[in-house]
Amino acid sequence: MAWMTYISHWFEQDDWYEGLQRANMSQVRQVGLLAAGCQPWNKDVCAANGDRFAYCATLAIYVYQLDHRYNEFKLHSIMSEHKKTITAISWCPHNPDLFASGSTDNLVIIWNVAEQKVIAKLDNTKGMPASLSWCWNEDDAVAFASHRGPLFIWTISGPDSGVIVHKDTHSFLSDISIFRWHTQKRGKVVLGHIDGSLSIFQADSQVGVLRIWNVSRTTPVDNIKLKKTGFHCLHVLNSPPRKKFSIQSPTKNHYTSSTSEAVPPPTLTQNQAFSLPPGHAVCCFLDGGVGLYDMGAKKWDFLRDLGHVETIFDCKFKPDDPNLLATASFDGTIKVWDINTLTAVYTSPGNEGVIYSLSWAPGDLNCIAGATSRNGAFIWDIKKGKMVQRFNEHGKNGIFCISWSHKDSKRIATCSGDGYCVIRTIDGKVLHKYKHPAAVFGCDWSQNNKDMIATGCEDKNVRVYYMATSSDQPLKVFSGHTEKVFHVRWSPLREGILCSGSDDGSVRIWDYTQDACINILSGHTAPVRGLMWNTEIPYLLVSGSWDYTIKVWDTREGACLDTVYDHGADVYGLTCHPSRPFTMASCSRDSTVRLWSLTPLITPLQINILADRSWEEIIGNTDGAIEHGTPPLLCGKVSRDIKQEVEKLTGNPRMKKLRWFSEFLSPPGGSDNLWNLVAVITGQDDSLLPQNYSKGIMHLKHLVKFRTSEAQELTTVKMSKFGGGIGVPTKEERLKEAAEIYLRLGQIQRYCELMVELGEWDKALSVAPGVSVKYWKKLMQRRADQLIQEDKDDVIPYCIAIGDVKKLVNFFMLRGQLKEALLVAQAACEGNMQTFHVPTPKGSSHSDDIYKEDFNELLQEACKELAEWYFQDGHAVLAACCHLAVDNIEVAMAYLIRGNELELAVSVGTVLGEPAASATHYALELLARKCMMVPTCFPSVGYRNLAADLLLMIPDSELQLVKLCAFYPGCMEEINDLHAKCKLPTVEECMRLAEMAHADGNLFETIKYYLLSQEPEKALPIGIDFIKEYISSSNWTLDTIYPILDLLSYIRTEKLVLHTCTEARNELLILCGYVGALLAIRRQYQSIVPALYEYTSQLLKRRKVSVPLKIEHLSEELDAWRACTQSTNPSSEESSYTPPSDSQRMVYATLLKRLKEEPLRGIVGPDYVTGSNLPSHSDIHISCLTGLKIQGPVFLLEDGKSTISLNDALMWAKVNPFSPLGTGLRLNPF
Repeated sequence: MAWMTYISHWFEQDDWYEGLQRANMSQVRQVGLLAAGCQPWNKDVCAANGDRFAYCATLAIYVYQLDHRYNEFKLHSIMSEHKKTITAISWCPHNPDLFASGSTDNLVIIWNVAEQKVIAKLDNTKGMPASLSWCWNEDDAVAFASHRGPLFIWTISGPDSGVIVHKDTHSFLSDISIFRWHTQKRGKVVLGHIDGSLSIFQADSQVGVLRIWNVSRTTPVDNIKLKKTGFHCLHVLNSPPRKKFSIQSPTKNHYTSSTSEAVPPPTLTQNQAFSLPPGHAVCCFLDGGVGLYDMGAKKWDFLRDLGHVETIFDCKFKPDDPNLLATASFDGTIKVWDINTLTAVYTSPGNEGVIYSLSWAPGDLNCIAGATSRNGAFIWDIKKGKMVQRFNEHGKNGIFCISWSHKDSKRIATCSGDGYCVIRTIDGKVLHKYKHPAAVFGCDWSQNNKDMIATGCEDKNVRVYYMATSSDQPLKVFSGHTEKVFHVRWSPLREGILCSGSDDGSVRIWDYTQDACINILSGHTAPVRGLMWNTEIPYLLVSGSWDYTIKVWDTREGACLDTVYDHGADVYGLTCHPSRPFTMASCSRDSTVRLWSLTPLITPLQINILADRSWEEIIGNTDGAIEHGTPPLLCGKVSRDIKQEVEKLTGNPRMKKLRWFSEFLSPPGGSDNLWNLVAVITGQDDSLLPQNYSKGIMHLKHLVKFRTSEAQELTTVKMSKFGGGIGVPTKEERLKEAAEIYLRLGQIQRYCELMVELGEWDKALSVAPGVSVKYWKKLMQRRADQLIQEDKDDVIPYCIAIGDVKKLVNFFMLRGQLKEALLVAQAACEGNMQTFHVPTPKGSSHSDDIYKEDFNELLQEACKELAEWYFQDGHAVLAACCHLAVDNIEVAMAYLIRGNELELAVSVGTVLGEPAASATHYALELLARKCMMVPTCFPSVGYRNLAADLLLMIPDSELQLVKLCAFYPGCMEEINDLHAKCKLPTVEECMRLAEMAHADGNLFETIKYYLLSQEPEKALPIGIDFIKEYISSSNWTLDTIYPILDLLSYIRTEKLVLHTCTEARNELLILCGYVGALLAIRRQYQSIVPALYEYTSQLLKRRKVSVPLKIEHLSEELDAWRACTQSTNPSSEESSYTPPSDSQRMVYATLLKRLKEEPLRGIVGPDYVTGSNLPSHSDIHISCLTGLKIQGPVFLLEDGKSTISLNDALMWAKVNPFSPLGTGLRLNPF
C-alpha cells in the first residue's frame, strides 16, 4: 500500500521519542458554507459531465457531484485558481475528471476535479478567451475564441502540443458569444453571435422559457416555464445521472430497481412521438440562481436560489434575531440569509454599484444601512423591501465604512475616500464632519461611551473623536502602523482598548487610557481587513487578511492560537453571533460566506460546565481574565444572563444550565432542535415549546398534528397587497402545497376540493372514489356541467389513490424524499390512512395490531434512513434528532458520539438520565481522554482534576480512574494526590498489592497495581505473555484479551518509550494494532480496517518480536473480510463482483466468532464529524492511511507533517490508542 512509504522510516527508528509535543490541530472548525451564485457577466459559465456539474461565480468554480445513494447533488469542491473574472468553462467530453476554464487575464487552466489540482496552464493567450470548448475529435485539445475571433486550438500534450489558429474564423461583424463543436463530424463548429444567429439549442433569456427544438420541425417540441427571473445560460447533459436512489430493503419481496440503464420509454401516441430524450439541463439564472432540471420528469433535481456572484465585502448578524445574517457585495446587493437553512430570505433592490459595508439598525428596527462606491449611503427597510433614506454628503466618493450607533440609535457614521468621517442623524441632519488628511477607511463606535468614535485613515494613523465637544479635532491620534490603516474595532469587554488592522500586515492593540500601543500582532503576510473581538473572552481577537487566512489571537501575549486556510481568496468581513458568541461568520473575495465554531479554543471551560464546577471557574471579570496564564473565563453579557436565569430557578437547575450553556457554545444547525426533543421526551409541557419547533424535526406525537395545522394555514393565507418580497409563493402555489399535505395526511376530500379550486379537475376526480363513490359521482356531475359550458374535451387520466402505505413509503424512500416518507408512515401509524385489508377469518380479531406493527417498522425504517442522510451530510446533531423523534434514545446518543459532539452528548445524556446512561458514560470516558492529552496542560492540576471529575460522574468507574492514574505523568507527590482523589492506594502501597496479587496468581489485579506503582514497566511482560499464550490457542475470543490489552495501553508514555522496554513496546503495539483491526471490523469502520492490518504487518516485518501472528495469516484474514463484506455493500463503481471462496467464508466465520456483538447499541458504523463534507480551499492534504485526498477536517500526526482525516483519526483512536506512526505515542483527536 502506498501510504506505508510515507511513514516507513518511523518503523526503522525504534526509539524515536522527542517528548510529548503534539502538533497543533486546527482548533477552529468550519461548520457551514454559503456557496456563491452563478455570475451573470459571461455566457459560457455552466458545464456538466456524467454525474457532475459546475458553474462559475466571478472568481471561483463550484463543482457539484451526484450522491448515488440519495440521488441528490452535493457540493464537491471549489476551484479558485483564477485571480480575475472567469469567462468560460468547458467539461472534457471524454474524461469526466477534467474541465477547462478561461479568465479575463488571458489565462486558460485545465483542472482535474478528482485530484483538485491544475494539470496545465496556458498564459498570455492572444486575446481574452471569451468562450471555450473541448474539441470532440481530439483527445486533449481545447479551442477558445476572443470576442471578434479568431478561434485558437490549444493541444495540451503530445508531440504537436501548442496553439494553432483556425484559419477561417475571424473579422466577424458581430461578437462571438458562444461556439460549439459538432459531436460527430470532425472539425465542424458552430459559432453563435451577439446579433442572434440561431443555434440548435436556444434559451430565451428574457422570461426563462426553455425551448427544446427538434431539428426536423420548425416549432419547439416543448416549452417549459421555469423561473420568473430569466435565463442566463444553459447546458444540456444527454446521459442522465444513471443510478437512481436505491436502498437495500429488509423485505426482499418487493422489487427495488437500481437500474443502471435508463428505463425504456413507454410506447407513445403519434402526438408525443417527439418526446424528449431522458436529459438534464443545467440552468443558470440572471439572479445568480443555479438549477439542474430533469426534462423528462419535468422537475428540479437540484435548485439553489440566488447567491452573491462577486466578492462579499461585509457580513453582520442581526442583533435581535441572530438566525439572520446580512452580506454586502461587489455585485451591488445586500442579501439576508437564514443561517440554519443557509438560504436567502431577502435581497435588496440592487444597482447600487459596489456595496462596501453594511450595519444593522439597533434593536428590532429591521433596517440595514449600506455604503456604496459611488451612490452614497442608504437605509434599506427589509420588511418593506425598499430604500427609505439616502445620504449624499460624500458626493460621488466611495464610502468604505458605515456604522449605526447601538448606544444612540439616531446616529449613523460614514467614512469616505474624500477624507471625511460624517456623523448624521437618521433623517439626514449632519452633526459632525471630521476632516482627515487622506481617505478614511474604517470607523467604529465605542461600546462603552456613546459619544466616542475611532477612525482608520490612509495616513497610517488611528484617531479617536469625542462628540460631546464642538471641536472637530481628534481627542487622540495613535501612530505606529507603517502603511494605511483600514478597520478599527473597540473591545466590547475592556474599556478604552481598541485594535486596528493595516496594509502593513499587522494588527495593533491600543490602550486609549494609557495613550499607547500595548501589543503588535504580526503574522499575516498581506493587508489585514476583517477584525472581530470575541464578546465573551476579553483577550480573543480574530483577524482576516488578503493572505487568504483567518487568524485567532491571544492578545495578552500576542500569540496566534490558530490559522484557518479554508477561504480561497481575501477575507474581508468577520462577525460574531450575538447569542452564540463562539460562532462566527466570515466572507471573502471567493464569494462564499463560511460559518465557524471557535468552541474548541475553550475546551477546559466547556468541561468545567459539564463537570458542574463552581461559577468562579466558568464566569469571571475582565481584569482577572486578562492576566497571563489564566484559563479562559466567560466575561460577556450572554453568559452573565444565563447565570442570572439559572440562579432564579428553584429545584435542580442543572438540567437548564446544561441546556442553556450547550446552546450558547454549539454552532447553529440542530442543537436547539435536539434540546426541544429532549424536553418533549422528559415530559415538558408542549405549550412551552418555541414557535420554530414545528419547522425542525418534530417528535412523532406532534408530526401529524403540526402538519395538519400548517395545511390549514396555507389555505387561509391571502396574499398581501404588495406581494411578499422575493420568492414568496403565489396563492396557487400555497394551495397546491396545502393540497399535497392533506393528501399525505390521508384527507382525500379536502385535497379534492382544493384541486377543484385550482382547476385541476382530473386529479380531484381520479382520487375522489377514495372518499366515497357517491362523492365521486357528485364531482363528475359538476365537472361535466363545466366542461359542457366550456366546450372542452381534453380529459387526461391520472393515477388513482390506493391505500397501500407500504408502497407509498417505499416510493418516497426510493426517490430520496425521506421527510415525506416519514410523514406518511406516521400518519398511517395513527390510523389516518384507509388501508384495504384482505378480510381475515372471524377467529382473528387482532389484524389491526399487526398492521400497526407493520407501520411501526416502516416508521423506524424511514427515520433511520433520514437520520443516515443527515449524518452523511455532516449533520450528526440532526441525525440524533431523527432518532429522538421516535424515542430511540440510545441510537440518538450514538450518533452524537459518532459525530464527535461529546460535550453535547454528555449534556443531553445527563438530562435524559437512565435510558442514555451507557452512551453518556462512553462519551464521558472519551472526554476524559481528551483532557488527559490537552497539549502541554495535562500535567497542570486543573486538567488532571477535570479528567478525574468527569470519570467520577460514571458509577463504578474504578477501572477508568486506574487508567487515568496510570497514565498521568507527574512527580510522586502529584501522583499520590491524584490517587487520593480517585480513592486509590498510594504508589508505594500499589507496589505491595501488585506483588501480593502476583503471588496469588491474580493476573488482572497484578497488572493493575503494577501500572499504578513506581515501576509500571513490570506489568508489560506479565500481560503480554498472557495474551500471546492465549491467542496461540484456536478458540480465543476478543473479550477475554481486550480488557488486559486496553489497561496495558495506559502505561505512562515516558516509561513505554524507554530503551529497556523496546521489545515489550513493539509487541504491545503489534497486539494493539491487530486487536484494533478486529474491533474496527466489529464496529464497521470500513475505511481503517485495511490500514490497521497493514500497520500490524509492517511492524511485524520491521521489528524484532516473538508474537504468535504471521503476516500471511493477517493478509488472509484481510482478504476474507474484503470478500465477505463487499457483497453486502457493492460500491457504485465496481460492477465486477467476485463471490468469496469457501475458504474465505470459513476464515471470516472464525473471525466473527471471535468478535461477538458490539456491547453499545448504535455505535456501529463510521464516524463523521460536522463539516466533513465542506470543501476546504486550503492545501490539499493526502491521508497517510489511504493515500487519498482528505475532504473535511484534517488531523496532524506527531511528526508534524503526516496527516489523516479527523474521521479516520477518531475511529483509529477508538480501536487502537497508539499513533499510526508506530512511535508508541497515544493518539488524541477527540
